[in-house]
Amino acid sequence: MARLPKSERLKVPHVPIPKRPPQERSTDFQEVSLTYTPEQAMAEASRCLECGKAPCSAVCPLGNRIVEWIGLTMEGRFLEAAAVSRATNPMPEICARICPQDRLCEGACTIGVKQVPVAIGAIERFINEYAFAQEGLVVPPIPPATGYRVGIVGAGPAGLACAERLALLGHRVTVYEAWPQGGGLLRYGIPAFKLEKSVVDRRLAYLEGLGIEFVYGARVGVELSLEEMRAYFHAIYLAVGATTPKHPPLPGLDLPGVTDALPFLIRNAMDGAAGAADLRDDLTDRTVVVLGGGDTAMDCLRTARRLGARDVTCLYRRDEANMPGSRREVQAAKDEGVIFEWLVAPVRFLADGGGRLRAVECIRMELGDPDEGGRRRPTPIAGSNFAVPADLAILAFGFDGTPVAAADGPERAREQTYIVTADGATTIPGIFAGGDAVRGPDLAVTALRDGRTAAEAIDRYLREMEPEPDDAGTAEVRSSSEEGDNDG
Repeated sequence: MARLPKSERLKVPHVPIPKRPPQERSTDFQEVSLTYTPEQAMAEASRCLECGKAPCSAVCPLGNRIVEWIGLTMEGRFLEAAAVSRATNPMPEICARICPQDRLCEGACTIGVKQVPVAIGAIERFINEYAFAQEGLVVPPIPPATGYRVGIVGAGPAGLACAERLALLGHRVTVYEAWPQGGGLLRYGIPAFKLEKSVVDRRLAYLEGLGIEFVYGARVGVELSLEEMRAYFHAIYLAVGATTPKHPPLPGLDLPGVTDALPFLIRNAMDGAAGAADLRDDLTDRTVVVLGGGDTAMDCLRTARRLGARDVTCLYRRDEANMPGSRREVQAAKDEGVIFEWLVAPVRFLADGGGRLRAVECIRMELGDPDEGGRRRPTPIAGSNFAVPADLAILAFGFDGTPVAAADGPERAREQTYIVTADGATTIPGIFAGGDAVRGPDLAVTALRDGRTAAEAIDRYLREMEPEPDDAGTAEVRSSSEEGDNDG
């Protein structure tokens, strides 16, 4: 298909992203969004104005060459488009599913000023799924081994991106993960209706094909110390995430029926595990409230609907315009029957006669002056307290860092995140860190960027080392998960 003149592209109608209807999808955990057909992808790509300055790429944390691969898609050159996509993105098929494109590339789309922006994420998903179906994930040639060993702690996006790049540079990489399978929050935190776990498994199989060793059920700082790792590896990358929940000082937090977001999502996200259905909560006829306004809160709300809850309500202290999460996620939750209460903040959790949660006492809020982040600060309205009935309250107030326990580890900030330089170096030579372990909860695409940036810095660090590496090592570390149990 030839490219349309740019003057004609504004006349091309937007091709809606195919999705399963709300009444069907809200009863299961299969992916909501579907993949474009070749004809749909080409038609949607033909709307792109191919802007010279490419504002979509400018706001992408990975600097993806979006205009280039959309142009190839216009012409039906799907394999070439996928190759360009993979050149800058270690996990394009995953980013296509979970990136908040409305806040990033599509939010910057020029055509989106007056029309629906180009569906960049849906096109990215199509070209990569097309390439997988045609040629799989081709393992590139691996350069001769350098002899350097790198240990990575955490098999989430940052750790996996770092591992891939280091392996392609010829280094020997071992990834330690506390959970039984890899993927981090891609597997255990993001619900399957957004990202089916077979997609994660496919990416992990590719990384294993690069020669990367994965050690599961290995808790660094417990069964394996950071000191032992330093004695064996020439460099270490800490990608342990940020999973320690923030708790405001609210009375009744310890009531049965009050739970944190991440344990709730983990219990209900294991669609690929043996007996996974038995692990899920049965919320039939339950009344659920979720406190928070980010994407984690949206995941909890939509999960609760699928678990059979009768009423699911989001309580958020600002208005909809000032929510931190993706607007698409909010709309998806609304479509699936979630109720939103704006400008409402919790005061305390109320118990019934048996000592279990019966309601959340709240107070109405109004927006005042902007805070340091530019959003208007919510302030309580005196005397506006009221109760919201609930027998399950899920807290999604955010997370602090979860550093590796170590007697003399790298320096950390107040939020227990690691302090690093621009290329990910910590305060201890040879130890690097990135992703949520440095930034706190952030986007997967940002974690991917951190992983790749750190890999280049680690490569420079290794090649400047004296003396040259030896493969014997000075100590042996555990290479199998059989020596310890994982308690999550």
